[in-house]
Amino acid sequence: MAEVKTKPILKLNNIEVMYHEVILVLKGLSLELPDGGIIALLGANGAGKTTTLKAISGLLKHEDGEVTDGSIEFLDELIHKKSADELVRKGIFQVMEGRRVFEHLTVEQNLIVGAHCVKDGGNLKQRLELVYHYFPRLCERRGVAAGFISGGEQQMTVVGRALMAGPKLVLLDEPSMGLAPMLIKEIFDIVKVLHEEQKLSILLVEQNVKLALTIAPYAYVLELGRIVMEGPSEKLKDNPDIKEFYLGLTEAGGRKSFRTIKHYKRKKRWLA
Repeated sequence: MAEVKTKPILKLNNIEVMYHEVILVLKGLSLELPDGGIIALLGANGAGKTTTLKAISGLLKHEDGEVTDGSIEFLDELIHKKSADELVRKGIFQVMEGRRVFEHLTVEQNLIVGAHCVKDGGNLKQRLELVYHYFPRLCERRGVAAGFISGGEQQMTVVGRALMAGPKLVLLDEPSMGLAPMLIKEIFDIVKVLHEEQKLSILLVEQNVKLALTIAPYAYVLELGRIVMEGPSEKLKDNPDIKEFYLGLTEAGGRKSFRTIKHYKRKKRWLA
């Protein structure tokens, strides 16, 4: 019996992104995210990962960036010319890197901000109860100013704020950045449960490559604005280029500096 392929919720079709009309950052990038799935987007600093997320969420326009070629589809609708607030209403929410909370507002006020674009925003009580169900620590800290809670609690707050918007697609940008290992595990365990129970589609950009390949069953590798490798995470874990560049491991099990890695094998060679 043939395997039934899940229909994609998101498709990037050969997109190019330019900043200030002169700086070309993404160069013919294509990827697909299945409805209800998780994929990881990997790459070194400056590869274009955050730019990819901003192209999807509509935030490029606030940085004088633009999708200059190709197209982005969400639920079979072209969205690359739509504004960020329109896309939030359609169900796309980006969790920015760096735990961007409103420090002077309480935890609960930060969460409520996430529902401001939702039509049934009056249903705040149920939405808050859902967030507190997954993040009970936030319920305990609900009246505390967000600037006075821990980094892990701030990360929980921004993920909870995304949940308040009732998203269909969450763009997670470096959720583990600056957190202790125990907190990273706790947050990713919750993200995994959210994905399974709330049927969220998730596009994950994550600096912890080993963790990303554990959470996401499929991943793309981005280098200088291009996808140079993709495949099931189990296969990528065993790929020597991934081991050397991201995990610092040679085939003999030793350590190798990133500077000694000349280039990736191109996608077609890896798939051959």
